[in-house]
Amino acid sequence: MAPKKPDFKKDDKAASKAAPAPAPAPAPAPAPEPERPKEPEFDGSKIKIEFTPEQIEEFKEAFMLFDRTPKCEMKITYGQCGDVLRALGQNPTQAEVLRVLGRPKQEELNTKMMDFDTFLPMLQHISKNKDTGTYEDFVEGLRVFDKEDSNGCINYEAFVKHIMAS
Repeated sequence: MAPKKPDFKKDDKAASKAAPAPAPAPAPAPAPEPERPKEPEFDGSKIKIEFTPEQIEEFKEAFMLFDRTPKCEMKITYGQCGDVLRALGQNPTQAEVLRVLGRPKQEELNTKMMDFDTFLPMLQHISKNKDTGTYEDFVEGLRVFDKEDSNGCINYEAFVKHIMAS
């Protein structure tokens, strides 16, 4: 014989007469992102070229190695700009390269061309600012240590252990 099912009708009436359960407290609002400092737009015409004539000749030779135009017009694509900068000993991030290029669209990277006279102020600017990182670089570096719950806090012990090991 099957066991009897409990009768919940009596309990339902008692529950409906009881005071309603309080509404859950609203979740706290997420902390706002810190405001990023506004970076000025790059203006190559305001850059003073401080390279020696010998350095400029060396830069031209390296620039010509990247020239893929049919008549060697001394032009490279926007997409090659970062490669040329790195070939000349600089180490810009892709964000820095895109900023000095005026934040071109993805399709413009392979179609727009620049000549050496346009490139030289960019090289001067990148070489002067090579030690400074962007806000995004700094935050990304700290995110490496925020692995557990991504709440914006760093585990002190793990951080110190990593720093002491490096």
